[in-house]
Amino acid sequence: MVTQMMNKPIDLSVIIIYYEKYLYDDVIELHNAYKASLKTTNLNYEFIYVVDGELPAVIDELSKLYQLGEKLKVVKLGKWFGDATALQVGFEQSSGELILTLPSYKQVDEKDIPKLIQAINNKDMIVCWRWPRLDGLLNNLQSRVFNKVLKWIVGSDFHDLKCVVKIFRREVLNKIYMYGDQDRFLPLLANKYGFKVEEVKVTQAKKDAVQKFYPFSNYIARFLELISIFFLVKFTKKPIRFFGSTGLITFALGLILAIILFIERAFLGIGLADRPIVLVSILLMIFGIQSFAIGLVGELIIFTHAKDLKDYIIETVIDYEVDKNNKDVKQEYPQRMESTIV
Repeated sequence: MVTQMMNKPIDLSVIIIYYEKYLYDDVIELHNAYKASLKTTNLNYEFIYVVDGELPAVIDELSKLYQLGEKLKVVKLGKWFGDATALQVGFEQSSGELILTLPSYKQVDEKDIPKLIQAINNKDMIVCWRWPRLDGLLNNLQSRVFNKVLKWIVGSDFHDLKCVVKIFRREVLNKIYMYGDQDRFLPLLANKYGFKVEEVKVTQAKKDAVQKFYPFSNYIARFLELISIFFLVKFTKKPIRFFGSTGLITFALGLILAIILFIERAFLGIGLADRPIVLVSILLMIFGIQSFAIGLVGELIIFTHAKDLKDYIIETVIDYEVDKNNKDVKQEYPQRMESTIV
């Protein structure tokens, strides 16, 4: 009986990341709270802790849990590498078909975790929406502005991408490799590839409902991330649409200015000396040509590697085979298949 339990495959891998630069709750208390909630799911699960940076106190507490016989794996990175890298490392160490990411502090009520596992029954990813929000006025305003800008840029309908709690199928990260700080935008990238992503309301933990203040550098970083995700979602395989349209518009503006200046000089006798607008028109045309050229170069690169770029997944294959009696037999393969099989 014990041997069968040990050989039972892992259903769910729980990844919890401790960051050197972030606050965290009591390690053992939080582990026990998560474990109590997961026990109600009747799934065979494992805990994978990734320590991103120098946190000796966390390592000591996790070592105590390990000595108590807890089923967990601890991975310590050599220095602070960032959210997405730590998540990718935890994923590479996992073995479950389902991946659940949980924060190192109580962000949502842990009693809602089973609800997420039930919701992923016919989906590829479940994203949490902390509702109702208990944050202060400033944090609520920041979240609303961020969500509005994100919806305007990429058409996202998600309300709480900053929530760490997510559950998704293994094939999501098999298909998408993250870097930098892209972990919060994983639902957008998954949606781009055709995975079924759904948002589920959960109860926000009281400990999470505190006023948070961020340095100005954080807002600059978030703005740059928005620009990055805009290109990744919209123009990964069609750079000519952005750079080409931008280049044409810029070149057209410069050309119109040049024509106006030519008419003024040729027919109205207005001199062009000491007029900065002449330089502006020339620069606009040069910038337009360069932007269009960048788009063309991008298209050539993508065309060269097009056979290696698979930005889609196959959900279902319906095939017809002829049996020995020459009768058409319909065969359906409902499992989701990786595009590399094709």
